[in-house]
Amino acid sequence: MRGRVLRVLQIGFTYMGTVVGAGFATGQEILQFFTRYGHWAVLTIVLATAMFIWLGGKMMLLAGEIGAKSYEDLNKALFGPAVGQLVSYFMLVVLLGVNAVMLAGAGTIFYENWNLPYQIGLVVTLIACYLMLRRGMNAILTINSIVVPFMLLFTAIVLYDTFTSPSGGRWLQLTTDDSALRVWTAPLLYTAFNLAMAQAVLVPLGAGITDRKAIRLGSLFGGIGIGFMLLAGHIALSSHMPGVQQYEIPMGGIARQLGYGIQFVYILLIFSEIFTTLIADIYGLALQLQQRVAVSPNVLLLIILVLCYLLSQIGFGPLVKTLYPIFGLFSLGWLALMMLKKTRKRPESD
Repeated sequence: MRGRVLRVLQIGFTYMGTVVGAGFATGQEILQFFTRYGHWAVLTIVLATAMFIWLGGKMMLLAGEIGAKSYEDLNKALFGPAVGQLVSYFMLVVLLGVNAVMLAGAGTIFYENWNLPYQIGLVVTLIACYLMLRRGMNAILTINSIVVPFMLLFTAIVLYDTFTSPSGGRWLQLTTDDSALRVWTAPLLYTAFNLAMAQAVLVPLGAGITDRKAIRLGSLFGGIGIGFMLLAGHIALSSHMPGVQQYEIPMGGIARQLGYGIQFVYILLIFSEIFTTLIADIYGLALQLQQRVAVSPNVLLLIILVLCYLLSQIGFGPLVKTLYPIFGLFSLGWLALMMLKKTRKRPESD
């Protein structure tokens, strides 16, 4: 029983840590996909949360059933061998772009909040990634089990501070001029993109766990945690609209108003969440490439990190606003197949 509880926590925290990346933790994703749509955002967040709970667990169960070594194996099971391979090539490009976003977010934190050069932030993050990734999946599980609980705690603190402020109820009053189609497409795009990206680490994680009940409970725990942080971030951002949109890292702008100590810790946590998603995505990318190229794993990691560094020169804000909606649109087909794909009925392990 104790072992299952530990597995559930590790799965849930890793799920949250993988999704809560640069755009999410900084507030950019929440602004782009939810808060901009005013009071409708609460309902769309509920929809996104339900999809995270259902499809995250389904993805890990499928990975275990087919014995997937990387996300390419899952894509072949969904699309067929030929199309699945093409999708995996596309995912490879997407993951490089997403990792560049993570890295750019880290560099922006160093520049906007710690008064250090953007390039120093990039280099420090790259070195830390390389050292951590040499330890494999265990490092990903460990760091998420440490960082995510603190992120949940500080998210609750920000939410409490928002509710006690005069503008704490603005999330119920904000309106939007966007059409209903655009409002309700946003959570589908958001969920499709993040789940498609999360398969880089959730597929090998699910393939390595035989306890199906632990996977289901871990997905439930992780999905609810993601939904809580989405809702808390939306409520906090709404209370500072429209001025908060001027920040590359909106949640950092909010944290400044909580005092220097809280701000420093919260920004450190945002950096840590960016870091956890970055190492998870690079890990999944490296696993997929190792099936194709006869290159030392450490050399492969260095090549991936250098490519991410070059792409990160574009900047954080432009990458999020441009890449995420496009990648989300392409991920809708993947999402539809995940919904339709059936898992085998097997008894839960004790």
